[in-house]
Amino acid sequence: MAFPFEISATDGKARTGVLKTPRGDIRTPAFMPVGTAATVKAMTVDQVKDTGADIILGNTYHLMLRPSAERVRRLGGLHKFMRWDKPILTDSGGFQVMSLSGISKVTEEAVTFASHIDGSKHVLSPERSMEIQADLLGSDIVQVLFGIQQGSTFENLRRESSQRLQDIGFDGYAIGGLAVGEGHTAMCEVLDYAPDMLPADKPRYLMGVGKPIDLVEAVARGVDMFDCVLPTRSGRHGQAWTWDGAINIKNARYADDESPLDPGSACSASRDYSKAYLRHLFKAEEILGQVLLSWHNIAFFQALTSAMREAISEGRFEAFRRDFAARQSPV
Repeated sequence: MAFPFEISATDGKARTGVLKTPRGDIRTPAFMPVGTAATVKAMTVDQVKDTGADIILGNTYHLMLRPSAERVRRLGGLHKFMRWDKPILTDSGGFQVMSLSGISKVTEEAVTFASHIDGSKHVLSPERSMEIQADLLGSDIVQVLFGIQQGSTFENLRRESSQRLQDIGFDGYAIGGLAVGEGHTAMCEVLDYAPDMLPADKPRYLMGVGKPIDLVEAVARGVDMFDCVLPTRSGRHGQAWTWDGAINIKNARYADDESPLDPGSACSASRDYSKAYLRHLFKAEEILGQVLLSWHNIAFFQALTSAMREAISEGRFEAFRRDFAARQSPV
């Protein structure tokens, strides 16, 4: 099913709009928290909703292995299983098959691989990926229906990829092959031209990105959607993202710091707990510390995309971009 994508305002190449789905509107620019195994790690669905997230991402590879896509189907589908009633985007599973598994055979028809959990053998074909996502999990946006532009850092290859994808025609277009170690500068150089190769009337999704400054610079170049494990992964390790950059809450400098991470935030984790208390939780190895920092980080990423939407609508995105970059401390 093709979902209407309506662009309400532009400012330079930056754009804001709405992707409409039966389970709710997705405001763009949008950041999608990653719910790999039917959960955004260390968070309840109510916490995720309270941050302002319109959509989350589920992972075909992990769910097909555990608890199995068929079991999720028997239990009512992924939305009911995890108690999330907003849109879910699922990926094809291909990245995890390549990065996590012991590949035994790749053909035009399918990939045969060994599970990273127990070594059992599985076969994943395009048809099986579609069955898992659309029929068994009940995904709203099936990633295989987004054409994925590839080509590494080579402009000619990305142009060829884009043209071939448009010859087929897709509901949206993803930019793949970035956030794999090339660095911020190289990523931005690719984004100087890659989004412009894709249709302007379709959503553009930059996969696996990224740090807050990456999001802002990608939006400046015409990208609409993002996903990344960074907010929860870094939160579980004591890193908090703020308007002034990232901080390591375990540092001794916060031992007596009574200030919260963000006193103006609507998120309780950001507003109601002191840095000293958060540091104590991590030093004491209490699980609550991981929960609160994950919650804070997801809330910050949602606040960032909300601020970008507002800046684009008001025609001041360049000023926002400049001020944000000036405040971000190097990581």
